[in-house]
Amino acid sequence: MDRRSDAAASAALVVMWSSGFVGAELGTRYAPADTLLAWRYVVAAVVLAGLAAALGTRLRLRALLRQSTLGLLCQCLYLGGVVTGVGLGVPAGTTALIASVQPLLVATAAGPVLGERVGPRGRVGLGLGLVGVGLVVAGDLGPGHAPWWAFLLPVGGMVALTAGTLLERRWRPAESPLQSLTVQTVFAAVVFVAAAAAGGHLRPPAAPGFWWAVAWVVVLSSFGGYGAYLVVLRRSGAVRVSTLLYLTPPTTMAWAFLMFGETPGPLAVPGVAICAAGVVLALRDGRRRRTGDPTKGAFVG
Repeated sequence: MDRRSDAAASAALVVMWSSGFVGAELGTRYAPADTLLAWRYVVAAVVLAGLAAALGTRLRLRALLRQSTLGLLCQCLYLGGVVTGVGLGVPAGTTALIASVQPLLVATAAGPVLGERVGPRGRVGLGLGLVGVGLVVAGDLGPGHAPWWAFLLPVGGMVALTAGTLLERRWRPAESPLQSLTVQTVFAAVVFVAAAAAGGHLRPPAAPGFWWAVAWVVVLSSFGGYGAYLVVLRRSGAVRVSTLLYLTPPTTMAWAFLMFGETPGPLAVPGVAICAAGVVLALRDGRRRRTGDPTKGAFVG
């Protein structure tokens, strides 16, 4: 993949990852969040498992265990924590702000764990990105009506995604992105189906709108968003892929305006500008390190 391909994968990540919030809004109009998650992963797992069988894919037990661990962290715990927290009353803006701490955690751990070092310019960029996200979601910040412990769920989900991102990059698995996505999705389907069945929410509604939402999140979020996440992570590193996630709240804002007519708050536009400036600053820092600036630490990517 050349630079244009990398840029295309990065753009796809931002647009597709943020589409999940739209799909959640569409689907939870007809059913609880755990019902939507269960059927999202069932449909995705059937498609991917069928493709794997057609391609004659065979993986060793060690690879299956490795990808199941990543699926538990990056899909089950991350999505489960975020969606359950919102379902218990944690405001979506507060959840988005909590999730936006993830790039800072990854950047902090990437040096000692992966050798991906972030310079002063990159740290400033990451800080600006967090400030920008805060402004974008400012209108939806607050305690909501959730119990205090519910806020630990999106925090835990954010930590789980951080751990999964670092492990994926450190392990550098030999499995292709398609193979990784297949195993992780099948594993997550089992977990989310069990959770929905335990809560008595497994039976899906017959409403066509629900199945439209399932198709939306399967194609755009599961295949597009997480597939692009794996590609960018393996090509460009943990810091870059996490930094790009700063752009998902502003992109979600655009999705919400186009799909639902939700008007952005007065701080949203300056927030988008600050967020974009921070991401550009952080990514330029990473690009300069990849070119081998001898006065800076090495960047593995």
